[in-house]
Amino acid sequence: MAHVVFEADASDQFRDFPERIKSRVIGVIERLEQWPAVSGAKPLRANLAGHYRIRTGDYRVQFRVLGNEIILEHIGHRDRFYDE
Repeated sequence: MAHVVFEADASDQFRDFPERIKSRVIGVIERLEQWPAVSGAKPLRANLAGHYRIRTGDYRVQFRVLGNEIILEHIGHRDRFYDE
């Protein structure tokens, strides 16, 4: 079972979401705790190689894997996700 941790930016982004979105992200976190048996996680390419993203509705969660830790780096709406 993996341990999920937030980076400061992801924590701030999560805190600002409405409760409905927070509960969806919590569902993603619970899935990520089962890493590597997680469906829907996609590896990113180019300058984000080595990172992954997983979606929940219109929101995306970017993370990286470091040993037994899943590090949440960025959480955002799909329209602005890769611009930030």
